[in-house]
Amino acid sequence: MSKKSGGPASAHIEVFGRIRPSKRPSSHLEVDYADHALSVTIPKGDGGLINNQKERWAFPFSRILDASTTQELVFETVARPVVDSVLEGYNGTIFAYGQTGSGKTFTITGGAERYVDRGIIPRAIAYVFQKVAERTEFIYEVRISYLEIYQNSGYDLLDEKHDTKSIDDLPKVTLLEDEEGRTHLRNLSAQLARSEEEALNLLFVGDTNRMISETPMNLASSRSHCIFTISIDARRPDSEVVRRSKLHLVDLAGSERIKKTGIEGKVLNEAKYINVSLHFLEQVI
Repeated sequence: MSKKSGGPASAHIEVFGRIRPSKRPSSHLEVDYADHALSVTIPKGDGGLINNQKERWAFPFSRILDASTTQELVFETVARPVVDSVLEGYNGTIFAYGQTGSGKTFTITGGAERYVDRGIIPRAIAYVFQKVAERTEFIYEVRISYLEIYQNSGYDLLDEKHDTKSIDDLPKVTLLEDEEGRTHLRNLSAQLARSEEEALNLLFVGDTNRMISETPMNLASSRSHCIFTISIDARRPDSEVVRRSKLHLVDLAGSERIKKTGIEGKVLNEAKYINVSLHFLEQVI
């Protein structure tokens, strides 16, 4: 997971490593809590007399969240500082990045069986409306957008018709750039949410419309990138000045080693688009 906040307290990108629970933890993985790092050791294979194959890789993080970390602690550690900065008028973004089946959607959206397993998005929604109710010195307007990017095409998951049978039934979103170099998304709706319940209903509609496909690694693997955006307008009752900020919560599609997973056909084509887009995202960050 990574987050980017425009606030003065956190003007850089922070990266958190979350370890998914496993019945058989790997002996190749080592956690260094003191230095906030993960290291992976892969023994050398049979390379003949001279084998310069690398055996150890180390990855530093802002903080390690181990397998015992609760969803509540993930929100408090990763998301709440970003949401606080958005409420102060700064833009903020949280990415969930990782291999297929690593638990990205569980972290961002949460599990459906237990209330305690709700993820960053529903917790952020609840937190925003809690703070909006407390800050009576401002008049707030909260809007929700939900964008899906599938094979380099964008789709609005909050289609008002609510009769989606396939991804082709969703409104297609196009990217435009104005004369000043600012980007705009045509056909992406911003639905007004007057309460936590209305915002959660929009999340449910979007998740229902999301593209799902099967892969050998994860039988319920999301095959698209999804960006859930909470837009907040705030102004004082005696002022016409509006302060606008956005919170982007991004559930990226899972990366895969195509040769290892043995996928083919449509799923292979999806994986190629996913891996290319993640490669360019890595370069940008």
